Amino acid sequence: MFENLSDKLDRAFKVLKGQGTITEINVAETMKEIRKALLDADVNYKTAKTFTDDVKQKAIGQNVLTAISPGQLLTKVMNDELTQLMGGSTAELTFAGSPTVILIGGLNGAGKTTFTGKLANYLKTQKGKKPLLVAGDVYRPAAIEQLKVLGEQIGVPVYANMESKDPVAIAREGVALAKQNGNNVVIVDTAGRLSIDEAMMVEIEQVKAALNPHEILFVVDAMTGQDAVNTAKVFNDRLDFTGVVLTKLDGDTRGGAALSIKSVVNKPIKFVGTGEKMEALDVFHPDRMASRILGMGDVISLVERAQQQFDEKEAAELQKKIRKNKFDFNDFFGQIQQIKKMGNMKDLMGMIPGVGKAMKDVEVDDNAFKSIEAIIQSMTPYEKSNPDSINQSRRNRIAKGSGTNLTEVNRLIKQFDDMRKVMKQMSNPAAMASMMKRMPKM
Repeated sequence: MFENLSDKLDRAFKVLKGQGTITEINVAETMKEIRKALLDADVNYKTAKTFTDDVKQKAIGQNVLTAISPGQLLTKVMNDELTQLMGGSTAELTFAGSPTVILIGGLNGAGKTTFTGKLANYLKTQKGKKPLLVAGDVYRPAAIEQLKVLGEQIGVPVYANMESKDPVAIAREGVALAKQNGNNVVIVDTAGRLSIDEAMMVEIEQVKAALNPHEILFVVDAMTGQDAVNTAKVFNDRLDFTGVVLTKLDGDTRGGAALSIKSVVNKPIKFVGTGEKMEALDVFHPDRMASRILGMGDVISLVERAQQQFDEKEAAELQKKIRKNKFDFNDFFGQIQQIKKMGNMKDLMGMIPGVGKAMKDVEVDDNAFKSIEAIIQSMTPYEKSNPDSINQSRRNRIAKGSGTNLTEVNRLIKQFDDMRKVMKQMSNPAAMASMMKRMPKM
């Protein structure tokens, strides 16, 4: 996502390279390139023009400090303005009432039912809520079955009434069941259509009137660009929803919907879907997204993803093992499984400042750990617990058993040994202090 836009913005900033000051002429030239980049990313024309006019006005006349180049100063102004364009601050869900009712709307194919499951999983695992899913799509039997499968997968109950074709009655029954069973959040999946039609709008308005939901989230496919924005406007005029969910941001999308939707409908983006897995859902942070678009990474989100996957107690135990130089292949294998849960590798690497640009033309296989896992799984329990015991004959056997070759096995064991040495140094305060003293000389 935003790869092409980031590349074009980077080229636009080069117009100012070597310039000593920001002037109306050199900024106008840069803004022309930035406007082109935004339009190519399928950003609404009016939004793109207003945005570049605002950036130009704020950039001209600013003092360029000795330590900062005009290009760097413009990047800072762009970062601030992009953040504002996408909402300014993070928009949290509102939890009120007993239970809190969340209504999900959108067109067919936008990923509405999948998002409903992801949201339930997020509320259960990250917010400590006890959600109930309600299957309100009475026209598509597959949607009800899909929701049941997702509910079972994440351990969240699903209410469905296969006998009824009345979505209002089903929604009411679901809320009543939630009260009875102590579920503090009800998420209602509603019927979609292939395009906006009056019958669909009237039906979802009736569900809204019956439930008086605390949140109405409109789900749009980010890959549809300006169509997503136009659809959102029509829905908002009728439903007055509270927030937008952009799905499929991991696809080949130009990102225009993310940049335009807030300015067009004046409603915040609350969540973004970044993959098929139930964990592939992120709260939308405008400042972090702006930083990523400008190639500055998103370390905060990377750390948060890591914190979600790594157990504090396990981490403490692991630290003890590292101090005693007891870190083994069982621990290493466990760490790989945790990293895999954090998301696809290219997305994770894009969160590291500078790495996103370097990796833009590189294909990163999500099965990158496959051969490593095969090698570790071909070891005996004794070998996993005692890495130093793996001699030449054991290495030959492991290579055959894992379907790899001796070179790959030797490389993994060497990298593992090097990593253990670094870990041991980092766990020793005296060694760390010595390393820090040497850093300036290095």
